[in-house]
Amino acid sequence: MIDGPYFVLVVLGVLGTGLVAGVFCAFSTFVMRGLAALPPAQGVAAMNAVNVSAVRPPFMAVFAGSAVLCSVIAVVTFVLWPDEGTVELLVGSALYLFGTFGLTMVANVPRNDALLKLDPGTSEATAYWPAYVREWTMWNHIRAVASGAAALAYLLALT
Repeated sequence: MIDGPYFVLVVLGVLGTGLVAGVFCAFSTFVMRGLAALPPAQGVAAMNAVNVSAVRPPFMAVFAGSAVLCSVIAVVTFVLWPDEGTVELLVGSALYLFGTFGLTMVANVPRNDALLKLDPGTSEATAYWPAYVREWTMWNHIRAVASGAAALAYLLALT
């Protein structure tokens, strides 16, 4: 059984990865649909505003903090190699670190950067917007599932 400070780390891991899963689920299920329903210039402007707001401390503390926490959980798991929950802890860490944090860096952030370079009222922005919404949302679905699965894996490690 996981106990002591290690237990606290894993509970925080469940909370952090679960909160991130909720944010990404909200974006996949209704935020992106709402933005896609706007005229392209408005959708681009709104998404750019969201992307700028996302890199502020409230979200980044949870998003990046969870990545740090998952890294710590993985290292502690390798060092302690507990009798129970080892696989779940390592799977949870990998899901978040690669399927959420890593995927964000290689799939979503480059699309956000490309969108930010476009003036919302231009024909380039109008042409890029449908592909952006489709591709960004597809990768976001994966991030949401990976974050939720990480939270579930950590929860299973505690049982």
